[in-house]
Amino acid sequence: MTAFENRIKESATLVEDALDRLLPRRSGPLGRVVDAMRHGALDGGKRLRPFLVIAAADMFGAPRMRSIRTGCAVEMIHCYSLIHDDLPAMDDSDLRRGRPSVHKAFDDATAILAGDALLTQAFEILADAETHPDANVRCRLALELAKASGREGMVGGQMIDIYAEQKDFDLAGIEELQRLKTGAIIRFSAMGGGIVGGASDAEVDALRLYAEDLGLAFQIVDDLLDAFGDAQALGKPVGQDADMDKATFVKLLGAQGARSEAKKLVERAKDRLAPFGASAEPLKGAADFVFVRKN
Repeated sequence: MTAFENRIKESATLVEDALDRLLPRRSGPLGRVVDAMRHGALDGGKRLRPFLVIAAADMFGAPRMRSIRTGCAVEMIHCYSLIHDDLPAMDDSDLRRGRPSVHKAFDDATAILAGDALLTQAFEILADAETHPDANVRCRLALELAKASGREGMVGGQMIDIYAEQKDFDLAGIEELQRLKTGAIIRFSAMGGGIVGGASDAEVDALRLYAEDLGLAFQIVDDLLDAFGDAQALGKPVGQDADMDKATFVKLLGAQGARSEAKKLVERAKDRLAPFGASAEPLKGAADFVFVRKN
């Protein structure tokens, strides 16, 4: 196992344990929505987004509990979006991470409520003094995550994605779509780690540029995996983008062109980290991981 694989595994374990504590089981009718939240949020694989938070915060010596809690907030937003994406009204997917998606394991209404509850709890976590003693830092985190996940970020990108099924998008259009739909939360993850760690505005901006390139590379690889990946390894159906005639990098650039573009973005992302020297090696490792991942 490589040094990076050890790091991301350690980070995933820390986040999984924290999520388990943040989502304690409940009895009675309320327990059903909590069970659905846990089904959608636990056993979540690599936990790349929280890893970016933790790795960025580590560069500035932030206490781990602060970055872990911020990473959990990000992961709750990500998991809520997956729960809603899988619904029949959206991507209509029966599998997620090799298990029945939340609406299949429970029902559509419970899945909607579970996603809503994860979204809401993410901001509850960020507003808690346990995440950071400085209220200004907590407010900044909540503001940036709200922008990244709302109409000018992930939700807006999802809306454009639905609209794009009926239109022909050029490369600039697809890049804008994915900067919002996928890239905005990845961007916040790196920036959020810097904010938690007390980074300067210039340092947070460098992390933003790194994450913007990383987010686009991540989505290009995601498009490639949907087109050519293995459903068992991915833990979800493949070929859905083509079936729905979605605007993707693969559709526009072809497989080789998409892979070349992803590689270029990964190298540029790593170059963005030059101001941080050797302390940025985990973030550089994340960029390489994004390019070679199989799920």
